[in-house]
Amino acid sequence: MIAHYQARLSPSSYPAEQAKEMKKPVLTLHNERRIAGPMRASVLVFEDPCSRALLERIRLIAPSGASALIVGETGTGKEIIASHIHALSARAQGPFVALNCGAFSENLIESELFGHERGAFTGATSSRPGWFEAADGGTLLLDEIADLPLMLQVKLLRVLQERQVVRVGSRKPIDVDVRVIAATNVQLENEVNTGRFREDLYYRLNVASLHLAPLRERPGDIPPLVEHFLDVYSERLGLRNIHLSPEAMETLIRGHSWPGNIRELENVIHHAILVRRGNLIRPEDLNLSSLRSRANAPALTPAQPSNPSEALKSVLVDFFEQGGGGMYETIEGHLIRTAFEYCHRNQLETARLLGISRNIVRARLLQCGELIGKRRTRDSPAEEK
Repeated sequence: MIAHYQARLSPSSYPAEQAKEMKKPVLTLHNERRIAGPMRASVLVFEDPCSRALLERIRLIAPSGASALIVGETGTGKEIIASHIHALSARAQGPFVALNCGAFSENLIESELFGHERGAFTGATSSRPGWFEAADGGTLLLDEIADLPLMLQVKLLRVLQERQVVRVGSRKPIDVDVRVIAATNVQLENEVNTGRFREDLYYRLNVASLHLAPLRERPGDIPPLVEHFLDVYSERLGLRNIHLSPEAMETLIRGHSWPGNIRELENVIHHAILVRRGNLIRPEDLNLSSLRSRANAPALTPAQPSNPSEALKSVLVDFFEQGGGGMYETIEGHLIRTAFEYCHRNQLETARLLGISRNIVRARLLQCGELIGKRRTRDSPAEEK
């Protein structure tokens, strides 16, 4: 919904007639359905030039129905942007569902997304639709998309391509008409390069991209946000005529890097209202965090490759998708040959590494052509151990 604020600095800061004219739009979340995950930012404004450019881009892509990827730090308002895209689209009368992909275990997230049938797993006492079905005809926000396990990324890609879901424990596809918006606070390109996120899914989601700048890069949004939070918490506490001194407002705009973004600003204003003396909030009433923003934090070391188990899963999935026969024999052959070379072509060490008998190792090596299958004689050279 759209609310309005009226600037409320200390009365001496602006003439009354000028303050009455200073009204700007404030965008807040409406009663959407959201699953698992606290609201990280409750309000957005579009007063700063950076935010105005973002709002114009939203107006361009919202009616298209294309998948969208929203990138921004935690607390910048990614969910509000997704909700606004939904509200401006042809799906506005349908449901808006927000799901935090990092809030569920790997075993549970598939059931949450796609649903399950009765008896599909222990505890599944009845059939239940997933959130894709719940969002049918509307929009599904997949927040923290980078936390989605690789195996689920494959299934999500198929849902996006085929527009059908298959519940856990079922073989029957169910048609769904859902616009997917993904959100993340990390650079997915880096996740793709390190093997933690599938490249094909990245391109499928990144049809229309939106970068939500951190609060420190859009200082023009801070005054209207402050006024909004003053209104909200003054009303909750039954207070009236709470003002900020010019020095306090200057501190908020230029004296802090806002690592927690809008959510942090909301907490700072709430605290200031609680501890103020009289109706005026002063700089000493502002409880500013000592944490550093990402922009001021020390440079991170390059991302490390994903763990071997996850990397192996990714390779196997790519191999399975290529299709063809004899997959098991091919995989086993690569496993035996690689282990054999790793153990310097020593059969006994290879057997110990793989946890199988030397006879099995020898048989597999003969089968894949690594050994010549003939009986040793006194004159023949010794075979590899």
